[in-house]
Amino acid sequence: MLLQDKRIAIFNVANKRSIAWAIAKSMDAHGAELILGYQNERTKDAVQRLAEELSKPPAAIVPCDVSFPEQIEEVQETVREQVGTIHCLVHSLAFAPRNALHNPYLFTEREEFLTALEISAYSLVALSRAFTPVFADQASVITLTYYGAEKVMPNYNVMGVAKAALEASVRYLAHDLGPAGVRVNAISAGPINTVAARGVSGFLDILEVHEQKAPLRRTVEPREVGDTAVFLASDLSSGITGEVIYVDTGYNIVGF
Repeated sequence: MLLQDKRIAIFNVANKRSIAWAIAKSMDAHGAELILGYQNERTKDAVQRLAEELSKPPAAIVPCDVSFPEQIEEVQETVREQVGTIHCLVHSLAFAPRNALHNPYLFTEREEFLTALEISAYSLVALSRAFTPVFADQASVITLTYYGAEKVMPNYNVMGVAKAALEASVRYLAHDLGPAGVRVNAISAGPINTVAARGVSGFLDILEVHEQKAPLRRTVEPREVGDTAVFLASDLSSGITGEVIYVDTGYNIVGF
C-alpha cells in the first residue's frame, strides 16, 4: 500500500483502454484516494462507470478541458474545496488534429501545430502552476511521453515535436518546483493499443516491430506503466526528479 493516505489527481481518464485508467487502477490498488478528470460531457458517463470498479469511490470526478484556461482554475478550486491538498498530479493529455498525423510533418499547418503543442505540452505547465497552491509536502508530478520525442517514428509527426517539448518542460518544471519539494518526471511508455494510439497510421505495424526488436520480445502492458506511476508517486522515488523513465520493454536501448 505505497500510496495509503495519498490524494492523487489524474487528468484525464478517457476510457477503459487509456493509460490514465491503467494508472488509476494501479494507484487505487496501493491505497490512493483519487480525483479523476474527464474532458467533456461525452466522456463523463464512461468515467463515472469506470469509477465504480475502484476499491473506493473517488474523492471527486471533475471536468477538465485544458483548452479552456478557466476550467483548469475551476478544477483547482474544486479540488481545494473537496480534498484540500494533493500528493500527486498525473498529466495524461495529448492531442493532435487527424490531418497532422496523416500528412508529412513538412505540411503541418500552423493551427494544427499550435493545437498539438497546447494540449500535449503546455497543459502540463498550466496544470502544474494551477495546482502549486494545493500540493502537499514532497508532491509528485507525472506525465506521459513516448520515444517519438527523440527519434522519428512513422506518422507520429507533430506529436513527436509536442512530446519533445513536453520532455523539456519536465526538466524546467523540475527546476522551478524543486525548491518547494515537488518532483516532476515523465514515463516514456512503449506503444500500447489505446484508442488514441490507433489514430496514428500504421500503429499495428509499430506494435509488431516493437515486439520483434525489444529486448524482452514483447510490448509493454498498461499495468506496467501504472505500477511505474505508483513508484514515482510514492516516497520510494523521493530523490528522482526531471527524469524520463522508460517503460518500453527495453526498446529504447536498441540501435538496429
